[in-house]
Amino acid sequence: MGQKVTKEAKKKKKAKKIKKSDYRFQISEAKPSFRSAWFVVHTYSGHEHRVVEALKQRVGTMGLEDRVFEAVIPLQTKYVIRRGQKIKTKEKVFPGYILVNLVLDDNSWIVVKTTPGVTGFVGSGEKPLPIAKSEVEKIIAAVEKEKPQYKAKFSVGEAVKVVDGPFADSLGTIDNIDKKRGKVKVLISIFGRETPVELDFLQVSKI
Repeated sequence: MGQKVTKEAKKKKKAKKIKKSDYRFQISEAKPSFRSAWFVVHTYSGHEHRVVEALKQRVGTMGLEDRVFEAVIPLQTKYVIRRGQKIKTKEKVFPGYILVNLVLDDNSWIVVKTTPGVTGFVGSGEKPLPIAKSEVEKIIAAVEKEKPQYKAKFSVGEAVKVVDGPFADSLGTIDNIDKKRGKVKVLISIFGRETPVELDFLQVSKI
């Protein structure tokens, strides 16, 4: 029975890994041309996936498959502490923004700009400015590398209570937060002196 639970837990853990289909979306079947470039498009926060779906439909309807090719919604894995447990979640790296690969002309500009949920291209003046392909490659590489970080619910200088370990029930102040390791340094009074103690996110709680 124990082995079964372990296998199911592993399956659930694997299911939460970021897949290519989670963040890269083919807008058309055509391959990007040498004239295509990546642009940053601003959307209403929380509407990123809806915008991509709507854009895909509009590109097909307007016959612009040779102009708009792909969209990327960069994601990152984070651990969130909920009810004393570590929960793995996927979050958008840039909420309210998507990356779109297209050949910029009047038609492609209009189809993107008028897609429901889009507020406009990011760039100076009226003409959108593309971002370097190397920048997009860095973003995609970071997503695929998937180094989970902890989502800190605390802030430096905040008063907390230690709820586990040898310093349980002690009160202290957060001096440092390490999101990568899920650790905090808390200044606790020991023998009348403030002493920094490294603790896990699970070992402290807000007062």
